[in-house]
Amino acid sequence: MMNGCACCDVGVLGRRGLLTGASALGAAGLFGSASAAEKPFRIDVHHHIAPPAWVAALKAAKLDSPPMNNWRPEQSLEDMDKGGVAIAMTSPTLPQVSFLGAADAARVARESNEYARKLADDHPGRFGVFAMLPMPHIDESLKELAYALDTLHADGIGMMTDYGDKWLGYPEFQPVFDELNRRKAVVYTHPTTPNCCVNLAKDVPDVAVEYGADTTRTIVNLIFSGASQRYQDISFIFSHGGGVLTAVAERLQIQMERMPPYKGKITHDQVQHELNRFFYDTAQVANAVTIEALAKLVPTSQIVFGSDFPYRTSAETAAGLAQRFKGKVLRGIGRDNAARILPAVRHV
Repeated sequence: MMNGCACCDVGVLGRRGLLTGASALGAAGLFGSASAAEKPFRIDVHHHIAPPAWVAALKAAKLDSPPMNNWRPEQSLEDMDKGGVAIAMTSPTLPQVSFLGAADAARVARESNEYARKLADDHPGRFGVFAMLPMPHIDESLKELAYALDTLHADGIGMMTDYGDKWLGYPEFQPVFDELNRRKAVVYTHPTTPNCCVNLAKDVPDVAVEYGADTTRTIVNLIFSGASQRYQDISFIFSHGGGVLTAVAERLQIQMERMPPYKGKITHDQVQHELNRFFYDTAQVANAVTIEALAKLVPTSQIVFGSDFPYRTSAETAAGLAQRFKGKVLRGIGRDNAARILPAVRHV
């Protein structure tokens, strides 16, 4: 079942309402750039940093890129201040350490997580930590999971949507997800390119289509494998509004339940229940088409602010959201929805 009309549940601003709001509040306040009188309040769940050990590993494998090579903490803080972000939950971007062998992946993940913790400690109240695991190496990931959550007090775990040719609902990963479920952890996910799907369309980079598709693949795999039902105590956050989820939602809700092997085993309501409990960030989808479709598919209480810094900015994301939502819904997306599952930053 869809979740209400735009005028009632979503709080979408019409053109007249937008102009009136801009006049009353001032353009800076409405469109998300923190004015002198505005205290930063947003929680950015999709904010990338570049720990030195991780960048060195990327360079050695010729997988580095200018945005990560050139990143500095001061750049993050400047972006946060411009976009009214109080605290950014940090994570390295793709491919994390999945390209490394077990020992090197464990070392780089450990050093990167300790760097992220120190960054947060050096800037009290500005950064949280989504720790990186040495996935797909299971034993090493279980060790780092315990260290990250128990010793470093990370706020959650950051994962890729797939590891090579396996998505998050695959049984190979069950030991890690069983432990995350036991701990009632937050699991933030970021898309990557699976082995199967590199350079599918000539001259079209993977970022154009494949990243969104892979986010949706892992959502679908989690639901239809039964994994998400087993992991009811994990709070999953999916990047970019769930990728192409809104475009294929009807296939998942209706067509899949009529086809073997799922016929008689899963219903429309069961699929919708899982979709409704996941969280979806706003990175690169704060536009009328995508974010409004998402807000009709799932409750707006499940949409959380994400900027995708340094690839995009928090100010432009906040501006896009302010054109489409208002009041408590806008405040919820900006902060309150994420604060429900991130107790350590709830009062920051």
